[in-house]
Amino acid sequence: DLVHRQHEAELKTLLDGLHPADIAFILESLPKDERQAIWKLVSPEHDADVLLEVEDWVRESLIEAMDRQDLVAATGNMDADELADLAPDLPPDVVAEVQKGLTEEERAQLLEAMGYPEDSVGAIMDFEMVRVREDVTLEVVLRYLRRLHELPDHTDQIFVVDRQDKLQGILPLSRLLVSEPETEVRAVMNSDFLALNPLDSDADAAGAFERYDLVSAPVMDDQGRLIGRVTIADVVDVMREDSQEQALSRAGLQEEDIFAPVSTALRNRAPWLLFNLCTAATASFVASQFEGTVSQIVILAFLMSIVAGIGGNSGNQTMTLIIRALAMGRITGRNLWQLVKRELFVTLMVGLCGSVVAALFAWAISHSLSIALVMMAAMICNMLVGASVGVLVPMLRARFGKDPAMGSSVLLTFATDSLGFFIFLGLATIFLL
Repeated sequence: DLVHRQHEAELKTLLDGLHPADIAFILESLPKDERQAIWKLVSPEHDADVLLEVEDWVRESLIEAMDRQDLVAATGNMDADELADLAPDLPPDVVAEVQKGLTEEERAQLLEAMGYPEDSVGAIMDFEMVRVREDVTLEVVLRYLRRLHELPDHTDQIFVVDRQDKLQGILPLSRLLVSEPETEVRAVMNSDFLALNPLDSDADAAGAFERYDLVSAPVMDDQGRLIGRVTIADVVDVMREDSQEQALSRAGLQEEDIFAPVSTALRNRAPWLLFNLCTAATASFVASQFEGTVSQIVILAFLMSIVAGIGGNSGNQTMTLIIRALAMGRITGRNLWQLVKRELFVTLMVGLCGSVVAALFAWAISHSLSIALVMMAAMICNMLVGASVGVLVPMLRARFGKDPAMGSSVLLTFATDSLGFFIFLGLATIFLL
């Protein structure tokens, strides 16, 4: 027991010296029991920051390990936008208790943030920002800034509003510092600025930040009133989450605790694996229909996997490009057909070059020019099939409001395997028997 308490003390000292993001990373890397044991050693002053940093699937297990009093203490000093992020995971009575300690303005901000869709700008915006009037001098603005305890994080510009809080322009801090103090704000502010709507997609906002190298951007309602801002920190989180979701979706997975119970993992993974089993069985059935051909030309059994594999790889390249272009909003009705023609042409050119190498390999192991030519033709055709599926699957899923990446690799493998076997063995049956 003494050694155990000594180890706990050492761990607590180590945790107290870490940044909340590092503590969150450690917690995400531990099984549930060990995670909760470490969580109990984290200083209460870090609880709120760690809860905001960890992934959603870890946050749920941490909240389970906390009693009501600890949860109220951890969330009581959060800003409205931060509390809105945690609210779906918190017990309703805790949210109600925390709301009692908020001002009227903060309570209104919390309700507003919780009312926006999950993947919208309104759900990620914060309410801390500096506002000034356009008819004051820069000296007045500087005096106002000096009276603040500190500037909100990632403040690179000040927002200029009128008495109805309608946004008139922005005043970059760099311009404030280099301009003459007696100059009025209206003379140096930028009236041409990018503003977001709270119902805009957070992915579109991330694209705008990347395109224009923004650090922050104002959020305006339909009446032109300034209601919040989005910062680069919020956008980086959106980009990271979207990247993780795409990587999981392509394999038909959803985000889960890597140490979750087996039953949870089965519910997450089994549906697409069972679907994949059906598609593999279909491909095997297609191949079995050419049993006579394969029995007479046994070498075909060794070559048909090459045709299917290359078609899948080619389609995967096309699909990756399409999914990325969809995510960035670069595909429209006008350029879709042009994009399809380009991908098919590129695939045809690559297929012609690659099929020559494949034909030489087929000829080297079979000593048959006919088999080599069939191999060449089948590879080109299956690569074109892969490219077509790589374009159509993401586009159709996006058209019907589904995640373009969800299960895309499974569907692509099904098409290139089944049709690859059919094309290769069908051509062999026609031309070699």
